[in-house]
Amino acid sequence: MARYFTDEHEWLDIDGDTATVGITDYAQGQLGDIVFVELPAAGTALIKGGDAAVVESVKAASDVYAPIDGEVTEANAALEDDPALVNTDPQGGGWFFRMSVGDKSQLDGLMDEAAYTSFCDGL
Repeated sequence: MARYFTDEHEWLDIDGDTATVGITDYAQGQLGDIVFVELPAAGTALIKGGDAAVVESVKAASDVYAPIDGEVTEANAALEDDPALVNTDPQGGGWFFRMSVGDKSQLDGLMDEAAYTSFCDGL
C-alpha cells in the first residue's frame, strides 16, 4: 500500500482504486486535543483541494481538504464517538474517510514520507 502526503498535512493510503484519508501526526500536534470531527457522507463527490471534512480542537477549527478527486465511500464512524482517536492514532485508526481514486495521475503531485518529513522540517 502506497502512502502519500499533501502540503495541507493530509495523508492518504492507496489500495487499488480506494484511498483512505486522514490528517498527519504533525497536523494533530498543531491542533491540540481534538473534540469534534465532521466527516463527509458516503456518496459525496470531492474535488482535489476542496473542503472534505472539518476538525475542531480546543484551539481551533480547521478544514480538511480532498487530496485528490473522487467519491466518498465510507466515513470513519469511530470518530463520532471518540474524536480523540485523531490525537492517539492519527495515521492509523484515526483516519477520516475512504474515497474512490478518480484520477490516479493526481497522485504524482503528492509527497512521499521522506519529502513530507523534509517539508515539515522546514516549517
